[in-house]
Amino acid sequence: MRNVPPVDLPSADDTATRDTRFFGQPFALAHVFGVEMWERFSFYGMQGILLLYLYYSATDGGLGMDQAVAAGIVGAYGGAVYLSTVLGAWVADRMLGAERVLFFSTIVIMAGHIALAALPGFAGVIVGLILVAVGSGGLKATATSVVGTLYSDTDTRRDAGFSLFYLGINLGAFAGPLLTGLLQDSLGFHWGFGLAALGMALGLTQYSFGRRSLPDEARHVPNPLPSSRYPLVAGVAAAGVVLILVLIFTGVIRADNLALIVIIAVIAAAVAYFAVILLSRRITSEERSRVWGFLPLFVTSVVFWSLYQQQFTVLTLYADERLDRNLFGWTMPVPWVQSINPVFIILLAGVFAAIWTKLGRRQPPTPTKFALGVVIMGIAFLLFLPFAGGGANSTPLLAIAGILLTFTIAELMLSPVGLSAATKLAPEVFQTQMVALFFLSVSLGTAISGQLATLYDPANEVPYFATLGVISIVMGVLLLVCVRPVLALMRGVR
Repeated sequence: MRNVPPVDLPSADDTATRDTRFFGQPFALAHVFGVEMWERFSFYGMQGILLLYLYYSATDGGLGMDQAVAAGIVGAYGGAVYLSTVLGAWVADRMLGAERVLFFSTIVIMAGHIALAALPGFAGVIVGLILVAVGSGGLKATATSVVGTLYSDTDTRRDAGFSLFYLGINLGAFAGPLLTGLLQDSLGFHWGFGLAALGMALGLTQYSFGRRSLPDEARHVPNPLPSSRYPLVAGVAAAGVVLILVLIFTGVIRADNLALIVIIAVIAAAVAYFAVILLSRRITSEERSRVWGFLPLFVTSVVFWSLYQQQFTVLTLYADERLDRNLFGWTMPVPWVQSINPVFIILLAGVFAAIWTKLGRRQPPTPTKFALGVVIMGIAFLLFLPFAGGGANSTPLLAIAGILLTFTIAELMLSPVGLSAATKLAPEVFQTQMVALFFLSVSLGTAISGQLATLYDPANEVPYFATLGVISIVMGVLLLVCVRPVLALMRGVR
């Protein structure tokens, strides 16, 4: 029999690189893109009306809470969402794998939105927000990690792919507040919450059919927990639940200090997480250096999100009381302001993805992108100053649109790049948990945004917007100065 020369079969990385069926990206990205889009529809749709539900009077369908307390709760809830990414990431890395955690998380989220829609009063808020926070946290860390499995380490499409993934997030974020806000304005809050539940149900259905085509790496458990330690984990989880209940019933955790409690918890979790990863014997010296390089990005991200996430606290109050929402004789619902930023994301995400793709290895390194993002975010806050001190309906809608455009440019410089950086800098055995660390920066920033919102005084806005804007700009300049040493720590990752 004639000898046949061996055939070089394409590797998994080669196959992924050649797959360009989804706007130049691997087709499997479409499945994660879809479930994330519907989850963001439900998440932002609910969050767009949540603060209003808490502080509107009972005659207007709300719960009649104090505005400052309500804003603190929204910030604390947002922080808890991102804090719970730690739990989701740990379960993914040690027990189930990222893809399975993502799937189960969609079910928990849907149950939370159903609770908000069906249960009356504070019972619905408590049960619903806890379920949505836990489920969204599990989905956030794992969806990003699953996207990371679609690209090889040398695939220059990675940042562009994350930008496209970010577009899916913002398609949902655009439509959610529009439709839930319209239902809330015409039929009531619980109809809006019900629509959020329906959106999550559509996302769950779509993902159930597409999840099987994801690569096996997405289901891989990188650091399996020995079965003998399962009882210990269950005991720790039960003790944690009991401790939280005791703190609530003894008055240590209250509605008016919830944001501060979450801030303390996130700081403790972040310190512990960095320590666990850096002290692990299972990572190499190069991986440890990259984690150190991630630390200044983490701090910069906290500053950025503490300003950016005020869209759901201060900006909602601003839109309700200060913004001129009159459009040709029709008053635009307050939640619709939350859809302005996603419109700009939809328009610009593809532009940024194309820019990074075109530049390839000539694009600015990650620390530079982070620094520019936080500087631009500071400028956005300074743009509120010309309108400070105005009365009711004094700020033009076009002005808020311009400020939110600045928010968007800052976000695209930092957020999708941060997700990508987390996957690139992650040690092999801490892939999903490294993404959770990035989300911890979002968690801490979001909780801080809720705490800061309690300091906002419409009668004296200049110190508030000026101080936060300047702090953000200074942080960005400091990181620009330190780009070279940070890149040295990142050991070849840009």
